[in-house]
Amino acid sequence: MRETPTGTPVGVDDPYDHAGVCDHLTDDGRCRFALTRAGDDPEFAAARRRADYDCVAAADAEFRDCPHYRSTTDGRECVRCGLEAVRIAHDDSRPLLEEHHLSYGSASGGGDDGEPSHEITVALCRWCHAKIHQSFARLDDDAAPDPEAIAAREERRAKEQSEFGFTTARERRDEDG
Repeated sequence: MRETPTGTPVGVDDPYDHAGVCDHLTDDGRCRFALTRAGDDPEFAAARRRADYDCVAAADAEFRDCPHYRSTTDGRECVRCGLEAVRIAHDDSRPLLEEHHLSYGSASGGGDDGEPSHEITVALCRWCHAKIHQSFARLDDDAAPDPEAIAAREERRAKEQSEFGFTTARERRDEDG
């Protein structure tokens, strides 16, 4: 199983099995990295320019072949247990879901084994995140949300529902006095 730079497990053998499309891919199949950050890698940008800025994966290659591939999470639900995110506006409480790195990008673009190193992240609830880093739990385990996670989510949903309620000034005054 792959590990973080500090030696804790990330919960997968191959991060690319859980990766999505590249964050730099535009709707029309072009490489946003080459279009907007050409100065960061002029040789790569020149090659993409010669190919009309087509994504590396558009040329019968895979995303993992691109030196600038990055796939980060949208953070809507835990990929392990399915717990949905519930965020309360203007609330500083800890989020239910956290970003979990399956692979870490490097400044040199290469991993220890000479292969490109790409940033690949998924969303995990706090409870699954702890289980993966503190044990041999895997990302693709058949898991149900932890009871504490469900309680925290429902508490947030109740708070969210109470904010949708409407009370008149008179009702609020009557409640206060």
